[in-house]
Amino acid sequence: MHLLRTLALIALAAPSWALQAATLIHNFNGYQITEDGLETFNALTFEEGKVLAVGNHKALSRQYPDAETVDAGGKTLLPGLIDAHGHVRELGRLQQQLQLRDMSLPETLKAVEAFAQKLEPGQWLLGRGWNQVLWPGKEFPTRAQLDKLEVDNPIWLRRIDGHAGWANSAALKLAGIGRDTRSPDGGEIIFNKDGSPSGILIDNAMSLLQRAIPAPSLEDDKISLKVAFDKALSLGLTGIHDAGVDRQTLTAYRQLAAADEIPLRAYPMIAASDSRFAQLLEAGVIGEPEERLFVRSIKLSADGALGSRGAALLEPYHDRPGETGLLLYPQSKILELLKLATDRGFQVNVHAIGDRANHIVLNHLQTLHRDSDQKPFRHRVEHAQVLQTEDIPRFTQMDLIASMQPTHATSDKNMAAARLGQERLEGAYAWQKFIQQGTPIAGGSDFPVEPANPLFGLHAAVTRRDRQGQPLRGWRIEEAMTLPQALRAFTLDAAYASHQEKVIGSLEAGKFADFILLDRDIFTIDPQEIWRTNVLETWVEGERVYIDPATD
Repeated sequence: MHLLRTLALIALAAPSWALQAATLIHNFNGYQITEDGLETFNALTFEEGKVLAVGNHKALSRQYPDAETVDAGGKTLLPGLIDAHGHVRELGRLQQQLQLRDMSLPETLKAVEAFAQKLEPGQWLLGRGWNQVLWPGKEFPTRAQLDKLEVDNPIWLRRIDGHAGWANSAALKLAGIGRDTRSPDGGEIIFNKDGSPSGILIDNAMSLLQRAIPAPSLEDDKISLKVAFDKALSLGLTGIHDAGVDRQTLTAYRQLAAADEIPLRAYPMIAASDSRFAQLLEAGVIGEPEERLFVRSIKLSADGALGSRGAALLEPYHDRPGETGLLLYPQSKILELLKLATDRGFQVNVHAIGDRANHIVLNHLQTLHRDSDQKPFRHRVEHAQVLQTEDIPRFTQMDLIASMQPTHATSDKNMAAARLGQERLEGAYAWQKFIQQGTPIAGGSDFPVEPANPLFGLHAAVTRRDRQGQPLRGWRIEEAMTLPQALRAFTLDAAYASHQEKVIGSLEAGKFADFILLDRDIFTIDPQEIWRTNVLETWVEGERVYIDPATD
């Protein structure tokens, strides 16, 4: 970061003519997706933050003879990547909390004990990332396992998908959760056979505990966002769609934007769960497509997640007959909230994972469409994870966008088969079915549920294998994307999903010069190696905002 501050000071001190001079970057393997398909090039010129042209180095040198030249050293250049579904504040917070991804149960408990040693007495121990599906028996953990540790602090650990949490007795006591506490609508408190709470809370039940945790301040949220911005830039992300922000986080975004402290393009979605949702909508759209902060959409969650059996299914879970998951709102309330947003000119982005949730959401969007044309909104279904195959073509009737996260498929492949059985997998993680019917896929990661690295997403999209290379032939490989299709999902179509395709998403003339340099050519290497690719530089509006410390 010291280098970035130095570069910024140099830019401020430079005479105006120097800032306006064209720059020509050459000696790289360049790839981008336009409406004409895959385009290759080895030189890029830009001026005042916007692209002048891409093409052949010799031709551009003749066209711009006075341009300042930069030799890219044979690296690979791509347009800046866009994550169309992440949780930015949570990514920043997680850097300051206990991270439990990919740990066994014994490793998790050991990590909790070690992390507790850093805390003050009474301070909450917060973390995220556990996944019981990876443990022997695949059963939810219990408060008793946490209570046995030599930890007096209240403990709250969210599951990897964020749709369940695990508390110790100290945390449950502070939240007032006991034998007589009732599960709220759209949520579940899991109880032991003796009637006591087990320590596991699912979906809306989590709020019963989380209200006991001291709320972060506005300044805390601003710090978390800035930490996440830096992380995103280091991974080659020049755009992020923040999937659900409350009013305080929205205020943090606005204050950072006013201070010119958002170093990439942020597209936050206003959370329908906020108690002042209607007032936030009344305030109207914030910003314009070309600004660093642009707010013109909402996020509503229709159901929970597959791993915690909170995804709403039409038929019972294959591995838990009798359970069909949870709707987080009554059906009528979902329609009411969607209409409230569209009446005020906002795009609606609806989390729907189970086939029942997707079916209901499609019905509601169709109801709205009958009343007035919804196509200009470019409404999105976030995840669109498990659908009846007959529901997939309905996306084309309203020009809907499927906002999907490729790493979910490679992380969920074993669990999904257990939860759904083989028959329902036909409409699950069905990327190619959407692409073939012309539905845009906005690529994302759902960070911090999955790692924020977009190269992991490109790898999963193309191979349908995890980063250990399993399964060898790819999981349901017929749904894999080609690399151009995957790149489009993380660039042009992600930009389209935020109404920004005219200013970002490719390096066509007139668009912002947002691009990245990679240490290997993802179009020529073994696709299984794509995830190992490192981002060496990230540029936003023609300014280098990240340099890999190893190469600096």
